[in-house]
Amino acid sequence: MSLDNLADFIAAIDAAGELTRIKHPVAARLELCEIADRVMKQPGGGNALIFENVTLDGGGRSEYPVAINLFGSMRRMSLSLGVDNLDDVGKRITQLLDLKVPEGLLGKLSMLPRLLEVGKFPPRIKSGKPACQEIVWRDEDVDLSRLPIITCWPEDGGPYITLPMVISKDPARGIRNVGMYRVQYLGPRTLAMHWQRHKVGAAHWREMAARGERMDVCIAIGADPASVYSASAPLPPTIDEFIFAGFLRRSPVTLTKALTCDLEVPAESEMVIEGYIDPSEPLVVEGPFGDHTGFYSEADLYPQVHVTAVTMRRSPVYATTIVGRPPMEDYYLGHATERIFLPLLKLTIPEVVDYHMPAEGIFHNLVFVSIDKQYPGQAYK
Repeated sequence: MSLDNLADFIAAIDAAGELTRIKHPVAARLELCEIADRVMKQPGGGNALIFENVTLDGGGRSEYPVAINLFGSMRRMSLSLGVDNLDDVGKRITQLLDLKVPEGLLGKLSMLPRLLEVGKFPPRIKSGKPACQEIVWRDEDVDLSRLPIITCWPEDGGPYITLPMVISKDPARGIRNVGMYRVQYLGPRTLAMHWQRHKVGAAHWREMAARGERMDVCIAIGADPASVYSASAPLPPTIDEFIFAGFLRRSPVTLTKALTCDLEVPAESEMVIEGYIDPSEPLVVEGPFGDHTGFYSEADLYPQVHVTAVTMRRSPVYATTIVGRPPMEDYYLGHATERIFLPLLKLTIPEVVDYHMPAEGIFHNLVFVSIDKQYPGQAYK
């Protein structure tokens, strides 16, 4: 059975005995991060945490609890994707890629269940009022300072949304992209979008800028866990992350139309920030940001997002994470990518037997690879 929203995921974590609730007041600035950092570095990744009494930067109490480290253990990462072992997902991909048509009628009929399963992958559009739009802030009512957006490290440029699903659309082909990019809070109705130049969202922005057109963007926070993971996955630009999430869930993701943008968002999201980027405007300073290397990424210029609406559930939970010196929660998200994409890597390089990206290599600079060696120097291929 798939987990359809964040509440389902939290309930499953709680039932597994891996959830801790903190009722004591904790500041969104630095204090929450310091506690989460210590927990994440415990053996096995520590428990998922829900902070029920978060103090905002202005001194008031947040209306919304904060969930963090939801994906931060092997058990929770597997739970989020509905499997006992992450390699089970890789085995499903292997079976799906085995497209050889069997001989005989019975052999062909045996493929029907697989073909029927593929039909479940694409997302479905929900009519009527979705859960993520039970409460709506528009225009002058928008005030992002009411959200418990955390400041992680002392020299960060400001508070950051760190576990978002940033949704944009290719203006030429209409293909959706869902990426996990950090987003800096600038003011009650403005954000800075950290789109590195090689990211798909940045490509969409450059194309919109070349056309001189305003770009719609939505930032979904807290959805079904398969969709959240898919936003972090290294998928090709032509593959819709919600289709991949449907494959992981074995059931389609339910989407709904955003209110002020020409985009679709997960109907079961906890919160959705809708807005636009005007390519005629100058870029704004984003950063510094304490990164997964254990060092600060320097401040640089990035697009500014103007927020036109914030929609949410009636009692939403704000989902977030922190990055920094490993091990952190992102290790487990990265480990899922390692196991899930092994079959695809083998398609490209058949001699690969297995590989592992240790936390110490921060998923960028260190990979252990086992190969079926057939000739001298093959490892240099």
